[in-house]
Amino acid sequence: MCSVEKSAKTVELAVQDALNELNCTHDEAEIEILDVGSKGFIGLGAKPARVKVLVKYDPEKEAISFIKDIGVSMGIIIDIKTNLMEKATSTGLLTKTNTQGLLPRKQLDIILSGENMGILIGKRGQTLDALQFLVSLAINKGVAPFINVSIDSENYRQRRRDILENLALNLAKKVKATKRPVTLEPMNTFERRVIHSALQDDKQISTYSEGSDPFRNIIISLRKNI
Repeated sequence: MCSVEKSAKTVELAVQDALNELNCTHDEAEIEILDVGSKGFIGLGAKPARVKVLVKYDPEKEAISFIKDIGVSMGIIIDIKTNLMEKATSTGLLTKTNTQGLLPRKQLDIILSGENMGILIGKRGQTLDALQFLVSLAINKGVAPFINVSIDSENYRQRRRDILENLALNLAKKVKATKRPVTLEPMNTFERRVIHSALQDDKQISTYSEGSDPFRNIIISLRKNI
């Protein structure tokens, strides 16, 4: 985050000078008055006002700038929509001001659109996942609290979820029919979570993961008591 200290005859002039240098508005800045200054007596002993102006951190603006720079380097124009919100997350702790044990947690959802979005999505969403990881690093650098980032394009995440859920159900049927476990190809964390979730209520089926990323995969098998 950028900040400057400025001196002038009045606080207002010092603030405006700082805003001009930082190229931001009052709403985009945090202003600290270091010294209100004084006019002195008939011009003698006058003391200038001093202020410190800090540009407020805007994770949405940071994310948009980061993604646009990547788009330029890839030769594509990306339309970006962002939504920053707070979600209550259970902490397991209760306080006087938080009787439900919930902690506000920021979530930044980003939707990308434009031509050639397939390039940004990549095979099985690998490029999209990599972009999501990089944006998360970029906006969380030296900032607290941590902001979760989710990036999607052309509704890929939901379409992929639907495909994986259908795959999980069909493979579960196969396991029940053959009574033999099935090992899926390596998947990322999101995909493995979808498979586990799709079959978690099936009392005949067990799912577990083996291996290390990026080669970690899921095994679907019958429960031992079947």
